[in-house]
Formats: sequence, structure tokens, C-alpha cells
Amino acid sequence: MSEIRAISGPFAGAVLAIIGGLHAVSPAAAQSPEEFYKGKTITIVLGHPPGGSYDLYARLAADHMRRFIPGNPNIIVQHRPGGGGVAAVRWFYVQAARDGTAMGLFTETIGHTQLLTPEQGQWKVEEMTYVGTFTPSNAAFVIRKGAPAITPAAMRTTRVTVACTGVNSQSYQYPAALKALGGFQFNLVCGYPGSAEVMLAIHRAEADMFSGSWHVWRATQQAGLKDGSLIPVIQGGLTRTSDLPQVPLMQELVSDARAKRVIEFISAGSAIGRALIAPPGVPAERIAMLRAAFDKLVQDKAFQDDAAKRSADLEPSAGNVVQGFSEAIARAPQDIIESAAQVMAAEKKK
Repeated sequence: MSEIRAISGPFAGAVLAIIGGLHAVSPAAAQSPEEFYKGKTITIVLGHPPGGSYDLYARLAADHMRRFIPGNPNIIVQHRPGGGGVAAVRWFYVQAARDGTAMGLFTETIGHTQLLTPEQGQWKVEEMTYVGTFTPSNAAFVIRKGAPAITPAAMRTTRVTVACTGVNSQSYQYPAALKALGGFQFNLVCGYPGSAEVMLAIHRAEADMFSGSWHVWRATQQAGLKDGSLIPVIQGGLTRTSDLPQVPLMQELVSDARAKRVIEFISAGSAIGRALIAPPGVPAERIAMLRAAFDKLVQDKAFQDDAAKRSADLEPSAGNVVQGFSEAIARAPQDIIESAAQVMAAEKKK
């Protein structure tokens, strides 16, 4: 079934050097992993309320990952919603336990938030360590059938209301980029606590469209997608997902070469997707153990069967691979970062 992708290509050398540097200062723990974790509880911290894709994958990990960690610790999920996930990442970066008993499962845009809105992104992703990702996460702009415009072409001339959870979330950043760089007539309305509240607004026709993870749309809105009351019209990512081969990527909807590069930078977090991350300062041997446990988890048939029952996509990548995706975002050309920041800032002022 699912296979972990090994690190290769241009990221390989850089990632290995980065990871070595991250953990060189961590002292070896006196206890064996089994001695340390026996009777302990690992907390997976989320920045969103229950019911969405972050909760889905966190609970899958909580239900199965303990079997692959020496000492079989208990694993719980803790929700810290606020600011489109920002509050949880801030807390995690500063206050989460550094001993291997805390992991986060945050939005794929935390690297972008750090670069584009540093007053909000008060953390350094490069000091944290990815454990692995369950699946990349292409976004899908899904619009209700009765909206004023239901095609990308019509959205350039007709105003549609786009719901978003917060200005540091993908649900804001992606449509804001298309509005600024592609001339789309989007009225962005942020502040919804989570996807459940967004869907209620769409069903009430208070909002027309929402940019959310495609695997969540597919898992939770099958009836609307099947009967045509919900229509995927645009997707965000670096390549089209196989489920939506006819739905254009955001960068395919702009003609200017620089605009394409900016949108590709903004979309790059899709490769990180739904990933577990450890806070700064966790001892290297415990990072290695958590990564090994994750690799075994995603190959486990019981886990795979449970994921299938919950309609959770699996296309896992190992932690060092995800670290490479994150570092590629951090090392984007400065002029592209500045252009993306200007796009975000200009829309927030409106």
C-alpha cells in the first residue's frame, strides 16, 4: 500500500546538514527510549477545533502510533484554536515539552507565515523538526452551485464571497494571491473558527466559496460533490491532484511569469500537508525514534485500514523529506518572498 518516499534530489545534502546541525547540541538521554516513554503521555497539539483534517490525522496517530514507540506511551490530542492556528504554533514553539512528549500537527503554511507576516509568525520553523507527513494537501476552491459565478473566468468579473478561518491560513492566503495577482473579484471574509462553521455559512448562502484541503472535501462533503451542489473550480498546489485532473492550478490562471512564481511559492506548503512536527531542542535520539515510529505506523495494515474507513488519504513522506520541503520555502529568493508579502499586506488593508 502506502510507501514512505526516501529523500533524494537537490534537497538531500542540505537537509542532512540541517538536521545534523539542529540536533548536534542535544545531550543523549540517560534512559533508554522504553524506560523514558513507559507511563508517559505524548500530546499532539493542534491549532484548529475538532472536526477538520488536522483532527482527523492527529486522532489516527493517537489511536495507532503508540504501538510503535518503545514503552507504549499514551497519546492524546490537544486543541488550541485561535488566529487560524497561529496561537497554537506560538505556544508550541516556546512552551511545548522538549523531551519528545510533544508533537504538533499544524497548517502547512507556518513557514510562509513566518516569512510573510513575521509579527504573527513568531517562531522559527527551521528550529523545529518534522517527524513525517501523512499526505500532501492540495487545496480545492469549492463553490456552491447557486453562487453569482461558478467558473474561474466568471470570477474575474463577478464578485463572490470567499470564507476563510484567519489571515495566516491557507484559506486566506490562496484566494488573496489570486485576487491580487489574477484579478479575481473575491470578497474575503475571515474569522470562521473552522471548517464546520464555514460549511454552515455556505449552506446558508452567507458565503459562496472556501479554499480547503481536497481530501477533507472528499471525505466530508461527498453528497454535495456528487449531486453538483458543491463544485471544485480551482486547486492550489505544485501539481494537480489525480482526483481533479481537469481543475486548474492557481498558477495556471495567471499569465505573468513573475506572478506564477509568487503563486508557486505561496502554494509550496501543499507538499508538507498534514505533518507531525517536534518543537526545538528535542534530543536527537528521540527525534530518530519518533521518525522510525512514524515510518512503521504508515506501513501498518491496521492503521491503513482505519485510515481508509475514515476516508483519510495516505501518501506519506519521511521526516527528512518533509524537512527538505520546509527548508525550500525558507530559502526562496528574497524578491519572491517580498512580492508575496506585499500581496498579503495589500489585501489585509482593504
